[in-house]
Amino acid sequence: MLDAYTLQTGTGFWDPVVWIVVFLVAFLIALAIWLLGEKEYPRDTQAVKPFLSGNVEPEKADVHMRAGNLYWGFTEAMKGYYSRLVPLHTGVLNDYVLWFLGVMALVFVIVGVAA
Repeated sequence: MLDAYTLQTGTGFWDPVVWIVVFLVAFLIALAIWLLGEKEYPRDTQAVKPFLSGNVEPEKADVHMRAGNLYWGFTEAMKGYYSRLVPLHTGVLNDYVLWFLGVMALVFVIVGVAA
């Protein structure tokens, strides 16, 4: 009974022609909905401002949240890890490449010994 509801494309479920037709039909439906939308949009009015329940929009500097405040709990919980890790970050690309090569060499040695 389930075979009656199965789409038989001849090449399986991943038939590219079927997918192209499906995407084309979906695009045409989306285009039709878009064309039926409002043509006139009042760009230079209050309609473009965010709705804040009648309150005045605050300045961006007043509502800006710094990343240090946002991740405070995470950095506080990982303080022991960061206290050792931060001095290793010199900002010099050569140091980072050296660390990468050292870790890769260590991985190759471990894989070579284990194999």
